[in-house]
Amino acid sequence: MHIAIAGNIGSGKTTLTTMLAKRYDWEPRFESVDYNPYLDDYYKDLKRWSFPMEVFFLKERFKDLLEINQCGKPVVQDRSIYEGVYVFTENNYAMGNLDTRDYETYMELFEDLTDIVKLPDLMIYLRSSVSHLVANIEKRGRSYEQKMPLGYLENINKRYEDFILNKYKGRVLIVDVDELDYQHNPKDFGMITDKIDRELFGLF
Repeated sequence: MHIAIAGNIGSGKTTLTTMLAKRYDWEPRFESVDYNPYLDDYYKDLKRWSFPMEVFFLKERFKDLLEINQCGKPVVQDRSIYEGVYVFTENNYAMGNLDTRDYETYMELFEDLTDIVKLPDLMIYLRSSVSHLVANIEKRGRSYEQKMPLGYLENINKRYEDFILNKYKGRVLIVDVDELDYQHNPKDFGMITDKIDRELFGLF
C-alpha cells in the first residue's frame, strides 16, 4: 500500500508523514532530492539550466516510486512525483524558465515513466491558507525559507488546487489544516486517522 502526503511548503507534510508511519507501522519515505548537481548553475542562469535540473529531479523521484512500488511493506510518502511535476515543474514553465519544446519533451517523458507504475492508493492533500503556511514557515525558522515571497506561496497554492481537483486521477482525501494542530492535539490527529480509516478500510 502506498499513501502520499501532498501540500504546499509549510503545510505539515513531514510531520504528518512521521506521525502516520508510527501510528500505522508504515514505512516513511521522505523526499530524497535535496542534492541536485544542477542547482548551483540553475540559480545562476535559470533558463539555461531549468531543463536538466528538472530532469534530474524527475529521475530521482521516479527511482523512489519504483522502490515504493516494489516494497513489500505499506509506505507513507512525503510529497509524490505527481505534484513535483504538476505543481513545481509547471510553475517553472509558467515563469518562462522552460521553453515549450523542453517542457513538452519533459512531460512526455514523465507520462511514459508513470505509465509503468501504479498511482498511490490514497493521496492526502493538506489544504492550507497562505497565512497558515507563513506562520509555520516562520515557526520552523529555516533561513532559506524566510525570504520566500508571498506571491510564490499563493501561486503554488493555486497550482495545488488545480492539480488535486483537475489533473490528478487517483483517490484523494482533502484535509483542511488551518484550524488543526495534529502534532500537539491528539483529538485533531484522531480526526485525520478516522478519515484515513474510512477511506482505506471502510471503518466507521
